[in-house]
Amino acid sequence: MTDALDRPLPAESGRDRLTPILFAVAVFTSACLVFVVQPMVTKLVLPSLGGSPSVWNAAMVFFQTALLAGYAYAHLLQRLGSMRAQMGVHLGALLLAALFLPLSISGVLGDPDPTQPALWLLATLALSVGAPFAVLSATAPLLQAWWARARMGQDGGRNPYVLYAASNLGSFLALLAYPVVIEPLASLSGQRWGWSVGYGLFVVMIAGLALAAWRRGSGHAPPPRLAVSPPITWREKGMLVLLAAAPSSLMLGVTAHLSTDVASAPFLWVIPLALYLLTFVIAFQDRPAIAPRTTLVLQAGMGAACAAMVAFRSGEWLVVFAVNLLAFFFTALMCHQRLAARRPAPDRLTEFYLLLSLGGVVGGVFNALIAPAVFEMVWEYPLVLVAVALLRPWGRQDMRAWQIVCAVAGVVVALSAPLAMEMVRYAPQVRAAIPDAQWLRIAQAMLGVAAVLAFLVRDRAVLFACILAAVTWSGYTLARGYDWDLTERSFFGVMRVATIDEPPLGGPVHVLMHGTTLHGAQGQAEAYRCRPTLYYATATPLGQAALKIQEGRPEGARIGVVGQGAGAMAAYKRQQDQLTFFEIDPMVDRLSRDRRWFSFISDCAEGPVRTVIGDARLTLAKEPAGGYDLLIIDAFSSDAVPTHLLTVEAIQGYLRALAPDGVVVLHLSNRNLEITQPAEAAARALGAPHLHQVYIEAPNQGEMAEASTEALVIGKSEAALAPFRADPRWRTLRPSAVRPWTDDYVNLFGSLLRQWTYSHR
Repeated sequence: MTDALDRPLPAESGRDRLTPILFAVAVFTSACLVFVVQPMVTKLVLPSLGGSPSVWNAAMVFFQTALLAGYAYAHLLQRLGSMRAQMGVHLGALLLAALFLPLSISGVLGDPDPTQPALWLLATLALSVGAPFAVLSATAPLLQAWWARARMGQDGGRNPYVLYAASNLGSFLALLAYPVVIEPLASLSGQRWGWSVGYGLFVVMIAGLALAAWRRGSGHAPPPRLAVSPPITWREKGMLVLLAAAPSSLMLGVTAHLSTDVASAPFLWVIPLALYLLTFVIAFQDRPAIAPRTTLVLQAGMGAACAAMVAFRSGEWLVVFAVNLLAFFFTALMCHQRLAARRPAPDRLTEFYLLLSLGGVVGGVFNALIAPAVFEMVWEYPLVLVAVALLRPWGRQDMRAWQIVCAVAGVVVALSAPLAMEMVRYAPQVRAAIPDAQWLRIAQAMLGVAAVLAFLVRDRAVLFACILAAVTWSGYTLARGYDWDLTERSFFGVMRVATIDEPPLGGPVHVLMHGTTLHGAQGQAEAYRCRPTLYYATATPLGQAALKIQEGRPEGARIGVVGQGAGAMAAYKRQQDQLTFFEIDPMVDRLSRDRRWFSFISDCAEGPVRTVIGDARLTLAKEPAGGYDLLIIDAFSSDAVPTHLLTVEAIQGYLRALAPDGVVVLHLSNRNLEITQPAEAAARALGAPHLHQVYIEAPNQGEMAEASTEALVIGKSEAALAPFRADPRWRTLRPSAVRPWTDDYVNLFGSLLRQWTYSHR
């Protein structure tokens, strides 16, 4: 007896006109669920690993791997000849995966190991959400394969790949909706339950689709089997994997580059992924909105422009963002359009998607796991950006003389730019006549000329790639900023140490940079070696708090500092005091205790200084209640404060750790987010007295002596806040209508809008 589900759907009936809509809606819904869960689950893991971009990149490796598992399952399921059997198995798998709902982070593995956080994250996500994510992600290729069989012989059946565009459109819209709509309007627990309800409705939808296909397929002659196409060659498989791996690597690379080397902007993790999905939507349309020929031209132009300014961190950062994101978008679109052009016949559909997902995993693993261990900087981004130029057309005609001339000139001009800057350094007369800033602009113009020459030979992939490599290397050389004495990279970011000349601080000063943010500076002259600087100077709110607490406790103060940096707060420690740093990155603790670079802890502090490694929320919870007179929360990841350290629950934990007359100081200085009002609202929600201060650095003290600082001090009691109320620099904030952040609710989009509004008044 013929399987009813293997019979063709009637071509002309009015009811069957709904079938394409049902398939498209099902694919769209599964994609929405898959891509809403990614930022939601990543938020759930924040209290364990903080807000480093590497957390998102490592999480993306897990999601790409789970997607590969789902696609492998979909491919293997095609070995069942009956669509009815396939639908039955898949419905069973969806129901089994529902046992993991509502989604939560498993505590089976305990707290993360600070020395191997990526492995802990991957294993924890696999235990927590691996099953529902993998099974759900398998739905898109399965539905396309079923559609190809059900509509065989009709237009839709001949091109089931159009459903892939619907899938990625759902992913794209869901991802953009998360920070703008879902996160501001729904709590995290509400999101988890809402996602679970959506999952249940999707299972009902698949069951209904199977039932509809069963009923509509009855009474018709069985169709011929899908024509068996030639196997995909190994060479072609390798090309498909490469074309899928390059955009995946670039997506994570541009995220790490912009958040580490340019600016730490909110939602930066979401934008590249959204653009990545949008390229799939365009590439797999029947009539692409951007023609492949146009894509090649735009990719060459934006790729050359990006190479010319890939490491330039000065000027308008929005322009840098735009150029990098556009270069990424058109490069990913070029690769995905070349993938779409190579898509096989429908009988190889699930194998095609399996190869695509394998490429995604390869690109993700390279960026998230291999690159941090191999490269000391975010080199993977420019490296892949140059390498992907080799995936452009190589040109079939003989190479012309003018193309060779352009290539040689482009390489020579690009490499001459940093050489010119080095020559100026050793030519005082030239340097006196033309300032360094003008020489830098001349060098930038030279890179611009080289980029134009690269664009002219865009149809010759090898020549184009050679010029891009020269331009990229020169750009990094020119824009390195300080002459770095040390550069190290860990899971949590890139740390660099440089020596600069600062006459107001006695000459040489060692500075510590994390991403785009200075995390510490120490004068090396004997008179300034133990003088705290930047945000920790004695005149800043953090310095004021330390001195006030010590003044009221001559017998000794118990001080805790979340975020170690260069260890400047250790300069305040007296023999009778106890000082504990809470630091998530072991590399930071090692650098701040290395006398070659910083000696606040080793030489300036009187007595031993303790460091507790791990996320502050987790490690502070293990400290005895009432054990601190002062807590300073200064945990920055580049320029961003991890949001889970500013919630009502977090502040409640800080207050638990304070003595009855103790205070906690929240360091709130930030370029991108307005975080003062949520922090003040959280203190108000707890009924804790609090005061606010914005300190403006004094002029003519040197760049590293002080830094403008915004802070909120919260007292365990009103009596604890009395010394601060007596100081006119500390003031009461006017209550706002901003909702306090909690572990269940954070509105980053609102903070971004407020900051943007304030900065443009």
